[in-house]
Amino acid sequence: MLKAKNKLFLLALSQLLLTHQGIAQAPNGAKEMPPMPVEAVQVEVGQIVLSIPAVGSLKSAESVTISPEIPGRLSAVIGKEGQAVQAGEVLVALDASIYQAELAQAEASIALSKANYQRAAELFEKRVGTQQARDEAEARFRADEAALALAKARLTKTTINAPFNGILGLRRASIGQYLSPGEIVFNLESINPLKVDFRIPEIYLSKIRVGQQIIIKIDALPTKEYSGTVYAIDPLIDQNGRSILIRATLANDSGELRPGLFARINLVYETRAEALLIPEQSVFFMGQQKFVYRIVDGKASLTAVKTGERSTGKIEIVEGLSSGDIVITAGMMKIFDHAPVAPLPQNPRPQ
Repeated sequence: MLKAKNKLFLLALSQLLLTHQGIAQAPNGAKEMPPMPVEAVQVEVGQIVLSIPAVGSLKSAESVTISPEIPGRLSAVIGKEGQAVQAGEVLVALDASIYQAELAQAEASIALSKANYQRAAELFEKRVGTQQARDEAEARFRADEAALALAKARLTKTTINAPFNGILGLRRASIGQYLSPGEIVFNLESINPLKVDFRIPEIYLSKIRVGQQIIIKIDALPTKEYSGTVYAIDPLIDQNGRSILIRATLANDSGELRPGLFARINLVYETRAEALLIPEQSVFFMGQQKFVYRIVDGKASLTAVKTGERSTGKIEIVEGLSSGDIVITAGMMKIFDHAPVAPLPQNPRPQ
């Protein structure tokens, strides 16, 4: 009994399909399908931005560690943690007593060697002294001159000045602590502008150049978008990752961005001002070819197209459509080529 019901169902379905095809393919004068309601839009002429996605990190424009070049005891910390400083401003001072004594010793030594050199030179001119005595006195004088210059330089280095405008990091040493050369007291960061380092695949080598714009989004500040400019491209391609290192600069007048932040980047390499754009859902595949349905004289017209770039839910049409064409965006599964259609009225967009 079940088999009999299945046979009856298949027979009824076959008759229904034959009837539908007869209506759709009927010659002139026969019955026609009623217009099928569909959603449709007009081909839009707009701007499309071609870009390369990447990820990178923000970096200070300049970054140094404030540390002494000579050993000594930390006697004063003038710079304040987290505060802006100007180039040349004194940040740290070491105990200078030992270096002042060395300078006084060098000054006394050079006074004696200078007098000895002058006497030896006078005796040599009067042919009383020897040339050797004069030369030895001169050598001693020159050595003491160098020792004096060294003592002055060492005394100067007991104070450390800011090499550029920037913001001080956290202090890592305390007053009274003995510091060795290179031991860090502060880090100093210049954060306006900032640098952005990122990598892109080597296949884009022909599309990149200095001066291109980058669009930056920061995960820590998701509601904002920033713009920067490429100013340097590393000539060496990474052989391991087959990527190109690019550096851009980014204004940070508000100071809200900080070095080390993770950045999502789009490198803009081309902008097309008059591209033909339609919603992505309008395009469908038949085999290897892409198609859309246009509405021509109230009927669906199957049209082959060639697509370009995608941008925010829209796709660029390079070939197949013209400005002013109407394309179907929803309801394609219910229609076929030359089927009568009736576009539904579009709801106005909320203001």
